[in-house]
Amino acid sequence: MALLDPSQDILAIGQHPLDTLFKPRSVAVVGATERYGSVGRTLLKNLVSSPFGGAVYPVNPKKAQVLGVSTFPSIAACPTQVDVVIVILPAKAVPALVQECVDCKVSHAIIISAGFREVGPEGEALEEEVKAIAAKGKLRIVGPNCLGLMCPTSGFNATFANLMPQAGNVAFVSQSGAMVTSVLDWSVGQKVGFSAVISVGAMMDLDFAAMIDYLANDPHTTSIVLYMETIGNARHFLSAAREASLTKPIIVIKGGKSEAAAQAAASHTGSLTGSDAVLDAAFKRAGVLRVEDIADVFEMADVLSKQPLANGRRMAILTNAGGPGVLACDALVKNGGVLAELEPSTIEKLNKVLPAAWSHGNPIDILGDATARTYENSLAILAEDKNCDGYLVVLTPQAMTAPTDCAMALKKYATSTGKPVLSSWMGGPDVEEGAKALRDSGIPCYRYPDMACRTFNYMNEYRNNLETNFERIDMQSRLGELQGAREEATKLINDIRKTGRTLMTEAESKKLLKLYGLPVTACEVAQSPKEAGEAAQKIGFPVVVKLNSTTITHKFDVGGVKLNLRSKEEVEKAFVEMKESVSRLASPEGFEGVTVQPMISLKGYEIILGSSLDPQLGPVVLFGMGGSLVEVFKDSALGLPPLTANLATKMLHQTKIYTALKGIRGMKGVDTDKLKEIMVRFSVMVVEHPEIMESDINPLIAGPDGIVSLDSRVLLHPPEVKNLPQPAIRPYPYQYTKTTEFNGSKITVRPILHEDEAAMAAFYSQAVWPKGCDTASPVSKGAAAPREEIDRKHLVRTCFTDFDRSIVLVVEKMDCATKTIIAAGRCTRVQMSEDMTYALQVLPKYAKTGLGRILAQELLNVATAEGAAAVKANIHVSNTAALTFTKSLGFTIKKTSDSNLLQAKKVLKPSAKL
Repeated sequence: MALLDPSQDILAIGQHPLDTLFKPRSVAVVGATERYGSVGRTLLKNLVSSPFGGAVYPVNPKKAQVLGVSTFPSIAACPTQVDVVIVILPAKAVPALVQECVDCKVSHAIIISAGFREVGPEGEALEEEVKAIAAKGKLRIVGPNCLGLMCPTSGFNATFANLMPQAGNVAFVSQSGAMVTSVLDWSVGQKVGFSAVISVGAMMDLDFAAMIDYLANDPHTTSIVLYMETIGNARHFLSAAREASLTKPIIVIKGGKSEAAAQAAASHTGSLTGSDAVLDAAFKRAGVLRVEDIADVFEMADVLSKQPLANGRRMAILTNAGGPGVLACDALVKNGGVLAELEPSTIEKLNKVLPAAWSHGNPIDILGDATARTYENSLAILAEDKNCDGYLVVLTPQAMTAPTDCAMALKKYATSTGKPVLSSWMGGPDVEEGAKALRDSGIPCYRYPDMACRTFNYMNEYRNNLETNFERIDMQSRLGELQGAREEATKLINDIRKTGRTLMTEAESKKLLKLYGLPVTACEVAQSPKEAGEAAQKIGFPVVVKLNSTTITHKFDVGGVKLNLRSKEEVEKAFVEMKESVSRLASPEGFEGVTVQPMISLKGYEIILGSSLDPQLGPVVLFGMGGSLVEVFKDSALGLPPLTANLATKMLHQTKIYTALKGIRGMKGVDTDKLKEIMVRFSVMVVEHPEIMESDINPLIAGPDGIVSLDSRVLLHPPEVKNLPQPAIRPYPYQYTKTTEFNGSKITVRPILHEDEAAMAAFYSQAVWPKGCDTASPVSKGAAAPREEIDRKHLVRTCFTDFDRSIVLVVEKMDCATKTIIAAGRCTRVQMSEDMTYALQVLPKYAKTGLGRILAQELLNVATAEGAAAVKANIHVSNTAALTFTKSLGFTIKKTSDSNLLQAKKVLKPSAKL
C-alpha cells in the first residue's frame, strides 16, 4: 500500500528533520542573565527547572555562572555539540550570532529577539541578512519575535512563559506570543493539556506549514490548533494542512477579519494579510475548520478527538423540557443544521416507552418527570433511526429529576451509536456531578443547548470541508484537449505584453476564452464603417457594435456599445457615432475600431465568472450574480484555482443565484454540469497563465437553452513584472504527459487525475505485492495474493495527490474500451530535504516486459525536473528482484541501521552526497 500512498510506507518512516528541535540533546541560551524580570533569566529558569533529558548551556562571556549554572563564552566553547540555540540579543547582534551557529553546525535556532521586518525597511534588511546566512548553513529558525516553544509531554520548556501546562494531546501553534501566555493561563483552570505549544512569531523560516508537517507525524498529538494573523507561504500551508487534515483535525482562529483588525495584524507581523473571504476559501480547500471564538478552538479540538463525525446535518434533540428544546432548534437551524424528521417506526417505538403526552416529534420532549431509564430507552431507539445524524440530550433539573443517574445511564452511548452524541445539563451545582460524568465518558456536556448546537454545526462544517474536497463526481472536463490551446494562448499573451500593453481588447480576450473551450459569441474586428457593415452581413442581423480599444475598459461610459442593429446602414452609422463619442468623452486615441457581434436573444440569468489576485494566496476565482448590479447584490463565492468539479459545485451552492439556476416559477433549469465545466476550464486558464492579473466574463448568460459569454475583460501584468504570482495550489503538471509505443500498442504515461479513482481501484485489485516488502519492485517469486479491496482513504491519497508533495504517474493502455491502468509509480519529496523517494509497480501480466523500466525512467525524469538532488528507495533485504532492478537503473545500494532494510539511492545532482 505504500506504493502510491506515502503515509503507509512503513519502511520509509525515519527521524523527522525537526525532531532535534523538539527533542534536543543540548540547548544553548545566548543572552542568559540573572536580572530579575528579564527574558534571559525566565527562559533559562524554565529550561533548568523542567528537566527534558538534555544539557543546558548558558552563553554569557561576562558571567561565570547564571542561576547557579556554569556559563560559556561562546557556542563553540560549549562542551558538546549544540542542537538548539536560543537567541536573546538585540536584533543588530543576531546576524553575527547566526553565523556562529552555522560555523558550529547547529541545526536549529529560536530567535526570541524582536526588531526585524515588523519595524520597517531597516529591520527587513536585517531579517534578509539572517535568512541568507542561515540558508547557507542549513540552519532552521523559529521566530524572530516569538515566545519560544515547549513540549509538556517531554518537559522541554524553551519559552519565557510563567507556567508549563499539563501534558495532553492538543498542539497549539500561534503567531502571537501574548496569545500563547493567555491560553496557557486559561488552560490551567480548564484542565486542558498540550502535546506542544509553539510560538512561531514572524516566521522568518519555519512557519505554520513546517509545524503542521511535524505535528501530523507526532504520536502525542491528536489535533492541531492555530492562532493565525498571516498565512505565510500559502502553497506550503495548504499542502501541509491538506495532508495533515486527513488524519488529524486542524482548527484555526484567524485574527484580522475586519479591515481595522487586518491593519493591526499587518503592523504586528510586517506582512500583508490578504482577503478574509479568500482565506476562508483556502481553509475549506485544505480541510481546515475555522472558528470565531477562542473558547471554540479548544472545545472543537477536544470534541473532534472524542466524538465521531456526523454523516449529515440532521439532529435529534432529546429533552425533558419544551423551552430549551425550542431554543436548541433555533440555534441548530440558524447556523445550517437541520431538525431530523423521525421515521414512523421510531415514533411507534417511542410511544411504547414514553408517556402519552410526549411531543410525538422532534424535539423529543419526554416531559419533566423523565427518569434515567426513560432517557436511556429513548436514546437507544433514536440511535437506530437512519434519519438522525447526531443527537443532543438536554436535561433541566426538576424536582423529580436525577441528573447524575441520567448521565450514568447515557455513558455507554459515548461512541456506540457511530454518531456524535452531545449533551447539555442545564443548571449549577445540582447537575455538575452528572455533567462531569458525561465529560469523563467522552460525551461533551454544555451549560446551554445552543452551545451544543454550535458545536454540532462546526462538526458538520469540518466534515463537509474534508469530504467534498474528495467527493467523486463523474463530470469529465476533457482538460487533456487543451495542450495545443495552451501553446497558442501563451503566444497570444506574450505578443501583447511585448507591445507594452496590459489590457487585452475584447476580441483578444474572447479568442483566449475560446482557446480554452469557453462559449463566446462570434467577434469580428472592423476599422471602418464599410468593414463593420460587411462584418454584420457576414454574421447576420441583428448585431451589436462595441468599441475596440486597448486603453478603455468600460465601454458604456463613453458610448462604446450599440445594440440591436438590424441593417448595414445602421451599423455604418453606429461606427461613425461611436468614433465621435469616444473622441469627445475619452480621447481620439482610445478609438481603435469596433467589434461586430451577434445580438444574442438567449433568455437566462446574468452571471459573472472572474479572477483577481490576493496578496497572500495568488489567483482567486469568483462566481456569482453578474450584470451591471454585480457590486450591489454581492452574491458571489470564491475559490482557489485550479477548480475541480467538486469545488465548482461547492461554489455554486454558496450563492443565492444557484436556486434560480436550478429552475423556478416554471422556468427550466440551466445545465449546471456544463456550467461547472466552464468554471473548471476558466480556472485552468487562470493558473496556466500567471501573466493574467485580472479577468472576468460579465455577463455570462446562462439559460435553459445554453450558456454564452457576452462580454469579457482580461488585464495582464506589465511586461516589466518578471516574478509573476503563482497559484496557492499547484496545477496539474501536464508537462509530464507522454504517449509512446509499447508491445505494438499505444500507452500514455501521465500524472494521475481525480477521475482515475475507479481505474486505480481496479489496478490495486489486480496487483500483487512482494512478501516481506511494501515498496517498489517488479513481482518476485512467492508474491502474495492480489488484494481484492482497498480502503478509499488510500485511493484518496493516491488520486487526489498534492503535486507539490508527490507526483504519481500512471501508465494507461490506450486501446481498451474502458480506462485501464497497467502500471503506476510515484516520486515523493522528503520533508525539508532536496531528495525524493521513489516507488513503482506493474501488473503481473506486464512483468518482465520492459514496462517497469519505461515508467522508472519517466519517474527519474520527473525527479530531475523537480530539482531533486537524489532519489531514494527503501527495500527489504529479501526483495532481491527490487534490488536487481534498481541496481540496473544506476542506484547504489547501502546498508541502514535496520538489518532488514537496504537503501537504494541515485544521485541526480553532482553536489548530492552518496
